[in-house]
Amino acid sequence: QVQLVESGGGLVQPGGSLRLSCAASGIIFRLYTMRWYRQAPGKQRELVAGITSGDSTNYADSVKGRFTISRDNAKNTVYLQMNSLKPEDTAVYYCNAQLSLINKWGQGTQVTVSS
Repeated sequence: QVQLVESGGGLVQPGGSLRLSCAASGIIFRLYTMRWYRQAPGKQRELVAGITSGDSTNYADSVKGRFTISRDNAKNTVYLQMNSLKPEDTAVYYCNAQLSLINKWGQGTQVTVSS
């Protein structure tokens, strides 16, 4: 059974930092492209960052230079380091694992950026 479990969300002030983690089980993690998406209230889910099995990364323009995605294949975990957070980063953040037609999602973790 595939499971993706996100953690690390919370309330942070503007300019602060958070690190999200997504622990995977039930998959051969090192083969999967891992992505972080987010969905703000009333908005569509959007891609934040991705990392391939070969460690190539990509980012949404809105987070470039502030967010960093990384993976630890030994721990079956993908991370999203978020710095210089802005109120517009407030959303539920979802972890996604994709390999060919296989596409799995976590349950999401709330990130709220507010003073």
